This record gives sequence, C-alpha cells and structure tokens, in this order.
Amino acid sequence: MTAFDALMAYQRETSALAQVAGRLGWDQETMMPRGAAGQRGLEMAAMESILHARRSAPQVGEWLETAAANDPADAAQIREIRRAFERANKVPADLAKRIAQVTSEAQGKWAAARAAEDVAAFLPVLDEVVALKREEGAALAKGGDLYDAMLDDYEPGTTGAQIAAMFDAMRPRLVALRAAVLERPKAEGVSGRFDEAAQMMLSRDLAQTFGYDLNRGRVDKAVHPFSSGSGSDVRITTRTSPTDPFNCIYSTIHEVGHAAYEQGIDPAYALTPLGQGVSMGVHESQSRIYENQIGRSRAFAGWLFGRMNAVFGDIGIADADAFYAAVNSVENGYIRTEADEVQYNLHIMLRFDLERSLMSGDLQVPDLEAAWNDRFAADFGYAVDRPSNGCLQDVHWSVGLFGYFPTYSLGNVYAGCLNQALRAAVPDLDAQLAEGDTSGATGWLRENLQRHGGLYAPREVIKRASGMEPSEAPLLGYLETKFSDIYSL
Repeated sequence: MTAFDALMAYQRETSALAQVAGRLGWDQETMMPRGAAGQRGLEMAAMESILHARRSAPQVGEWLETAAANDPADAAQIREIRRAFERANKVPADLAKRIAQVTSEAQGKWAAARAAEDVAAFLPVLDEVVALKREEGAALAKGGDLYDAMLDDYEPGTTGAQIAAMFDAMRPRLVALRAAVLERPKAEGVSGRFDEAAQMMLSRDLAQTFGYDLNRGRVDKAVHPFSSGSGSDVRITTRTSPTDPFNCIYSTIHEVGHAAYEQGIDPAYALTPLGQGVSMGVHESQSRIYENQIGRSRAFAGWLFGRMNAVFGDIGIADADAFYAAVNSVENGYIRTEADEVQYNLHIMLRFDLERSLMSGDLQVPDLEAAWNDRFAADFGYAVDRPSNGCLQDVHWSVGLFGYFPTYSLGNVYAGCLNQALRAAVPDLDAQLAEGDTSGATGWLRENLQRHGGLYAPREVIKRASGMEPSEAPLLGYLETKFSDIYSL
C-alpha cells in the first residue's frame, strides 16, 4: 500500500465518523428528547475528541510528506487533507472538545430562550461560546485576523475585507431598489388555513420535482430548516405554518438545493474530502438558485399555482400572475429566512458587521441585543418588536458558526453568475419550468458544478461553471430587472 493509499483509507474512516457525528446533530434538531441535551453535549464532545485526534495524528503528517498524486483528483485530496491536518494541529484538543460540548448545550438554551423571548437566559452561554471561539480564532490565525481565520473554515481563500468591499458595492443598489419597491402597492398573499399534513406531502413532492432522491434522503420538521449529510445519506428539514404555506414550500426547495449538491457529487469521492460541497458559499449558491431563480421564476410559479390549487383548493389568489407576485412579495419583515430577494442580503450585512465586532472585541455579548436593535432600526426603518424577531432568531451563533453568515450572500452572488450562464445554455428553460420540469436546470447544475464536489477551489468552480470571475453584477442586474417588472418601476 502506498502512502497515498494508506492516507485515503484512514481518511475514509475519519469521514465516516464525522458523518456519525453529524447524525447526532440532525437527531438533536428533529427527534431528541429535550431532557437529553446535557448527555448529547457529552456525546458530541466525545466524538469531536476522537475526530480531532484522528485529524491531527502524526501519522497523517508522515503520509502527507510522501504521498504522491496520480491525477488532479489525488492532488486535491492531498490538498484538503493537509488543510484539515494543519488546522487541527493549531487548535488544542481540549479546546476543540470544549467547544463541541458547550455549543451543543448552547443550542438547547438558545431554543428555550427563543421560545420564552428571554435574551438574558441565553447571553451567559453565548458569552462562553464567543470566548471559546475567540480562543480558537487566535489559535488558527497565529497573529493574523481572527475573523478571517474563522471565515476560512466556510469559504477558503476569502477575507473579511473582501466581503466588506463586496457589501459596500451591493448596499446602495439594494437600498435604492428596496425603497422603490416598497413605495408600490403590496402584492396580495394567500388566505385561509393550510393543513400541516398536506403541506408536508406537497413538500416531499416538490423535493422530488427538484431531483432529491428520497431513497438516499428524508424530509423532516425542525424549528430552523437545514440540510445535513453527504453521499448516500443526505437529510433535510422544513417547517410549517397553518397560514403561510410558502414558508414550508420554499424552505424545502432551498434545502433541496443543498441536498441535491451533496447527492450529485461523483460517487467515487464518497467519504473523502472531495465528497462534500467545497464551501458554504458554493453550497448556498445551489440552495438559492433552486429557491429563487428557478423556484420563484414566473414560469415555475405558474406551474406551482396549479399544483397548490390541486392540493389546497382555493388559496385566495386569483391567477398565475398574482401568484407570481405573491411568491416574490417585498414587504417589511424581521426574519432573515423569510426575507425576499431584495432585502435578504441586507439582513446578512447586519449579522456580518455584528459578528466581526464580537470577534474583535469591539462589541461585548451583553450589548448585543441593543446593538442589533439599533442597527436593524437604522437599516430597515422600524423597531424590532421581540427577541425572536431580533438577535434570537438564528441558531448560528449558539453553535459557534462565526464566519458563516457572509457565505449566504456569497451564495447569492454565485447564484447570479450561475443563473446567467444557465439561461444561455438552456434557452428553452422557461418552457420546461412552466411544465414543472426542473431537469434542464438541475441537470446543468449537476454536470457543471455539483459533481465536482471539493475538486476545485470555491471561486474556481464558479468560474468554470459560469464562464466568468465571480461578481455581484449579474445578481444585481437580475434583481433590478425582475422586481422592476413585478412592481412596474
């Protein structure tokens, strides 16, 4: 057995254990008894301890010194294993274990505080999470920028300064479009009550419409929709509201975008570093293009209007044009996951600035709620009404995902580039979507992006698929054209 063969055999075992650890997280969000939170924290800490030891093992370094690549895929495997090895050896094992335990417990405390609208109940454990993540960031940065070190976990090769510059370029046009749209009459929404079982049935049907293989996945409910897993076990969750079926529908389509990426990766890469999405920004490009450029397109919305009438009967919307306006309605709101395409990135910019300040120490955890509320009022023009609509709405900080939020907007930017290329490559796409056939779009994405998994660096895979360097220009042009048409600007 060559050094490369031994390295890959070892890595596949490590990846398999990481999948088991991920399943613990899925269970915690969907089925775990509430009283099991403390024990689950210990279980996840134990798994993290094992994984950290394997990733940082001296034997891995010895194999990396002599492993020879036979082709570009082998070279990419070595690159990614070395990256994980170097990272693991920067972070002390005790710290990695402590972070896993505290964030598991913090997740439950966040959920309880959110339900009780009690920020004070959550802040002590968040303070602990922030302190631990600062310590981790310092270990990773080795004298560099803490936030950049965290961002590199989710979007390798990207810095906070680059994200800030991108946001500075996007903000004026988004603010201007938002102001123009909100001056126009509001689109009418659905009316009535929508049976939960019927929503979940439609959710599963739509998942399959977008190519999700239920033989290798499942759809469940959670407070915060998410996708987890890779290869032959990729699971998604959604949520329901008796008065807002769009929440369930578009949460499902969004998470299917993530899941389809994982299911579409070349099976030869299974349980290796290349057998998963290359970055969270690229991952988010798939969920956003599925949800928005495909799922909220005029053509697909027309088909979905008929499908919803078949499932629910009269939904209070007169025709397909009114339905298209409804699923693209722009209106004031608090919740990031429910935000329209025009305002979504403004929600991300708020979080990006706050979490950078938390990591730098310019903002302290006890001051977070006031800082959030002040920034929200300044950006959106109205006050946060309760904590679950403010700083308690997202799970990310409770589980230590600092550096994650900006990848949502990167995903939107990447999706804009991909959509432009997709439209050029599949000229009859709208005719297909009007029949509820997404295969032209999803097939193009699978062939040009998804199958590569982690083979290429994030910006490289977007450039290869779209034929251009990633830029915010296609996204901004798409948004201005689409919403100027809907709102007759």
